Amino acid sequence: MQLAITVLGSRTDTFVAELLSAINSCQCSVLELRTSNLTEITAVYVLLDGNWNHVAKLEGLLDILRNRFQMQISLLRPEELAVAQDVQEGVPYTLETISMEKKDLLYAVTSFLLDRGVVIDEISANLHPALMFSNQIFSTRFTLLVPPNVRILSLREEFLDFCDGLNIDAILEPIKR
Repeated sequence: MQLAITVLGSRTDTFVAELLSAINSCQCSVLELRTSNLTEITAVYVLLDGNWNHVAKLEGLLDILRNRFQMQISLLRPEELAVAQDVQEGVPYTLETISMEKKDLLYAVTSFLLDRGVVIDEISANLHPALMFSNQIFSTRFTLLVPPNVRILSLREEFLDFCDGLNIDAILEPIKR
């Protein structure tokens, strides 16, 4: 049985270790884990697997952690979802952009990709000060799956034209395995 856990709360350095300890003590296995400290907030996503009784025991321990750390914890059992997920075919790509701060950039790039049938698997973005200037720099990183019916050369050419129009530097390349 799988369980997806999302956590959001005040920044703490010990929560992830406590969460992993609880998962280990309940004999569950971590399939995927992502953590991030966003200013003063800790965000955690975990997908785990275990026997139904081990997962049930973990759910009880999560209530204790929720109260102790004053975190918001949400649980979802993927098997309970009625929608069957089809395995998608395609070529995995990574896309990185860097530009001056633009409020609509993330929406524009995401819309561009989705309008062309590209599957977005993962997005990370951040705004940080430039090293030598007083400007803010916005950078993104996408992990994509380009389906077989999308012509990669055409996609790359259209995307680079799109980026030129918005004054964005970008790299679109296949993920090397």
